[in-house]
Amino acid sequence: MTAALDTDLLSLNLMVLLFDHCVGCSTAVNDLVYIVDGSWSVGFSDFDTAKQWLINITSQFDISSHYTQVAVIQYSDTPRLEISLGKHQGGAELIQAIQSITYLGGNTQTGRAIKFAVDHVFSSSQRASQVKNRIAVVVTDGKSQDDVVDASMEARAQGITVFAVGVGSEITTSELVSIANKPSTTYVLYAEDYTTIDRIRDSMEQKLCEESVCPTRIPVASRDEKGFELMLGMKVQMKAKKIPGSLTSETAYALTASIDVTENTREIFPEGLPPSYVFVATLRLKGSSSRLTFDLWRVLSKDKKIQAAVTLSGKDKTVMFTTTSITEKEQRVTFKTGFETLYDGKWHQLKLLVRPHQVTSFLDDQTIQEVKLEPVEPIYINGETQLSKRRGTDITVPVEIQKLRLYCDPHQSERETACEIYSVVRSPLSLVSTVISVICTPLHDVQLSIIKSCPFLISYIFSGTLTFYVIVSTTLKRQPNFEDG
Repeated sequence: MTAALDTDLLSLNLMVLLFDHCVGCSTAVNDLVYIVDGSWSVGFSDFDTAKQWLINITSQFDISSHYTQVAVIQYSDTPRLEISLGKHQGGAELIQAIQSITYLGGNTQTGRAIKFAVDHVFSSSQRASQVKNRIAVVVTDGKSQDDVVDASMEARAQGITVFAVGVGSEITTSELVSIANKPSTTYVLYAEDYTTIDRIRDSMEQKLCEESVCPTRIPVASRDEKGFELMLGMKVQMKAKKIPGSLTSETAYALTASIDVTENTREIFPEGLPPSYVFVATLRLKGSSSRLTFDLWRVLSKDKKIQAAVTLSGKDKTVMFTTTSITEKEQRVTFKTGFETLYDGKWHQLKLLVRPHQVTSFLDDQTIQEVKLEPVEPIYINGETQLSKRRGTDITVPVEIQKLRLYCDPHQSERETACEIYSVVRSPLSLVSTVISVICTPLHDVQLSIIKSCPFLISYIFSGTLTFYVIVSTTLKRQPNFEDG
């Protein structure tokens, strides 16, 4: 059985290399195990609601031996394997199996259920060497009557990513934190009760997709964010000349017409793009570049069709976003106003928040416009990803780039401020709130990058009483590079 499966996967990999391959969250190679509370506190009706929630979450994945395989464990006093890993090789068949699960009833032994998943379910996978993500989702509505710490630690030690979903008012937050991976802000989710659990469906789907298609992390302030550091992945530092950035503490790179920044998409986005993401670029357009139309970033299929692109038009002073579509070859939206200053020869931060049904544009922390999107398709990865190219050609447009990132968590849009843009003015109230947020963070989590690049110097602690001063910094670290005026 295992040898035959290995042969099938090898054949699939060879086909992927020969032909253009469409990948994304739905085609991720996951072993996904649901560990669902079936104790007396849940009840028959709410248990049915929980089953429907599992079905809704699972429907985003292609269920097969090549992609996602699903197992379901129901637990109370003891765990019961309702659906073994890989038993159902189709979505419709799996949905029917989940609907057929009968309510167990009993006490709540969550730790025992997690241990059962680690020892008997994940270990039973017939494709252990090929699976890329091993994910457990624990759904519970109350405090466990046994210890969850050891079993959860063992799961993480074996490379299993654990999400904890707490439902209702009887849950114990500290227990959910012990169960889940860190940070808890990512791996712990809450629902008021089972009737409202579908409200966290989008969050759960996005987080599962992040695990599936975002293998790397970007160091950001006090935490690492899942995403793609495009400056590094596209080897900009190796190809372009280093120049001073927007502040004396920042470094940027100058792309010239003689530089070709092109990489295989498979190397940059090996599992495609997540359904939601944040595109961030800190850049400066000077001279003729501020009057041209070019793709700052684009993903092309093998036959040169655009899969995703951020296009700047100096002629019209607009920004365009292109993505896939389930009904057309591509869909393109144009932000026609609000970007005039992007082309003034100074440093600016451009940000796009992309969600499944809309895209929102920002410039230097200011929201510009929100535009609706049609449903999208996964991207093809056997083509190329390029930076700063004239539309429809391979000609490089000169541009200076300080930051180029794609974050997988859409909430990073709120955290990713334009602190490195000297001209960004913040109101006194926003200054105070930022200082408070920094002060109230534990010392090991203090966002040093914010303190370095934003105009704050903070001092406090007076005989146990918290006091703070906001002082406009005149240090060189906050001085702009005045060569751009």
